[in-house]
Amino acid sequence: MDLRTTYLGFPLAHPLVPGAGPLSDDLDGVRRLEDAGAPMIILRSLFEEQLAYEQIAAQEGIDAHAEAFAEALSYLPEPDQFRFGPESYVDHLQKVKAAVRVPVVASLNGVTPGGWVEYARLLEWAGADAIELNLFLVATDPDEAGDQIERGLIQLVTSVRAAVKVPIAVKISPFYTALPNFARQLDSAGATGLVVFNRFYEPDIDVKDQQVQRRLHLSTSAELLPRLHALAVVSGRTSMSLAVTGGVHTGVDALKAVMCGAHAVQVVSSLLLNGPSRLAVLRAELEQTLEKNEYESLAQVCGTMTMTRAPNPKAFERVNYMQILQSWRG
Repeated sequence: MDLRTTYLGFPLAHPLVPGAGPLSDDLDGVRRLEDAGAPMIILRSLFEEQLAYEQIAAQEGIDAHAEAFAEALSYLPEPDQFRFGPESYVDHLQKVKAAVRVPVVASLNGVTPGGWVEYARLLEWAGADAIELNLFLVATDPDEAGDQIERGLIQLVTSVRAAVKVPIAVKISPFYTALPNFARQLDSAGATGLVVFNRFYEPDIDVKDQQVQRRLHLSTSAELLPRLHALAVVSGRTSMSLAVTGGVHTGVDALKAVMCGAHAVQVVSSLLLNGPSRLAVLRAELEQTLEKNEYESLAQVCGTMTMTRAPNPKAFERVNYMQILQSWRG
């Protein structure tokens, strides 16, 4: 079965890519991922706040969101609680590049355009084949309009694009009113790829002690549905490579994402639960599902379930909404 695809300009033997996570934190884990068939390695994110620990003493202010950013620093864990600091991240990236033959993608999680552009340059210099920008931002200020937030993020991508030559993938949250338009703006700003979606890790509440409880819950296949919808809406309307992350636990999950337009399928939770060898299982499941449905290649099904196939996408969405509501029979 021909599972070949292209993501961020890199030809991949198949679309199943280990996403940013702890399995790539050491060389043994990286080699196990490559041995299991990973066609690309994405390192965990380096947070802009970590860089700010080094820069804040010499910097009068932050380019944008200054007050919110400074407040975030006050809540941040101590530097030694992060898996990697800025210098060790670069060192690890160089070691990973030397240890594997597949493309290695560095990940940055930031907000401000000027906060870490220089570090993007350093990651490129250290050998990153591409950079994934994790644009995680939750709106909390009632005086800050949605278009203002989006303009700031577009400027961030524009600044990084001007600073580096390697491909840039942009990982976004689902909190955008007009996703196709925002995706088009990211495309125009120079993004090479779009990843939907970074997971919103909601804290719980301890009602007795009135404290926030922070627990990391791994994804399930149920989380895939909004991502499939986003892919179907954006696919065919942008020149960017598309990837899905969150909710992929089976070969069928992966196939659904490809049918909605994904060129790459990032997997994290399933690998954390089952180990790197799960990647080979997912690949086999993907092959078997394609063969069962009499397809000869992955390319045959890529994008077959996108909104571009609907004569009137708005009407199609409305009909889906009404029919699903009427489907409950108790």
